Amino acid sequence: MASARRLAPPVRGVALVVISVFGLLSVPGGALPLGIALFALVLAGAGADCWAGFTGRGAAVSLAFAVLRVAAVCATQEWTGGPQNPWALNLLTTTAITLQWEWSPQVAVPVSGGLLAVDLVAVDLAGADPAWMGSGVAGTVVPRLMFECLLARLGYVLLRRSGRRVDELRERRSALARAEAVSLARKRQEREYLALLHDTAAATFLMVAARADDADPARIAEYARHDLAVLTGAAGGATTLDSPVDLTASLRAVADRGRPAVDMSAADTFLVPASVALAFVRAVREVLRNVERHAGVDAADVCVRGEGDRVVVVVADRGAGFEPDRVAGFRRGIRGSVVERMAAVGGAATVASHPGAGTTVRLVWPGDG
Repeated sequence: MASARRLAPPVRGVALVVISVFGLLSVPGGALPLGIALFALVLAGAGADCWAGFTGRGAAVSLAFAVLRVAAVCATQEWTGGPQNPWALNLLTTTAITLQWEWSPQVAVPVSGGLLAVDLVAVDLAGADPAWMGSGVAGTVVPRLMFECLLARLGYVLLRRSGRRVDELRERRSALARAEAVSLARKRQEREYLALLHDTAAATFLMVAARADDADPARIAEYARHDLAVLTGAAGGATTLDSPVDLTASLRAVADRGRPAVDMSAADTFLVPASVALAFVRAVREVLRNVERHAGVDAADVCVRGEGDRVVVVVADRGAGFEPDRVAGFRRGIRGSVVERMAAVGGAATVASHPGAGTTVRLVWPGDG
């Protein structure tokens, strides 16, 4: 509705200039200087209207010009075309209608009534036929002006209500979008937390339960300390700045942990966003932990290479292997810590394995499988 209020003055200014052009053409030759002066006043008012509409300032100046030019044209209609002058009548009705959109009824109604009174008094002083003031033309001017102003006000009210409903719908949609974004962010955080939990404490508990008899207490303590550091944030977390990171160097830091022994090859240096590098590092780290704890071997191969505009990391071992399709749905190892983690940054992960034939995990970014 603010746009409708700001549009009303320029519309009025342009409309009155067009009306005044035709009004000036109908002015008698002897009154042409007066007509030109009135037209100049209309042009000045149009300038004030456009300035008020486009800048949002000077509404009072625009209103003053609206009253002044209508009053001037109505008061001088005896010389510019006589009583019942279309120029005066059209300026009056156009101004009264646009005021309904621009000002509240407390301002628009008295101003419109005052302009109508000026017009009627000017016609009366011009010596018009008294019948004009009764059931003649005047009997139609007053109802016409009232009806047009009422319709303009009603249209403004309906448009305002419609605008409010649209604003409410937009606000609801924005609120739903914000809620959905928060929900998605929360779910991503929950998935990441579950992945971290699986990578750390859950994996350690599983190893202890599966190898309780021959588990090395010192190694278990080392795992526990590392798990605690990761879960409490002491080991560092996701960076908030997605600046370029050397993926090869980041993966070498993971490969140098010592267990399992990693034979790493890299065709080149690959710069990827920090969030992508973090996803690669955590996914590779989880795959290597699976090799250490489940594959039954102490060696793995890690290869980093480029394929077109994609970065590919392949982790392979010659261990016991497994059947990926038979992994229970509630197990989050490969699915949560590798596949979903890569998908969260726009990548992809595939696992190829078979009992007795080892396991190969392929990580791709950007991902297309």
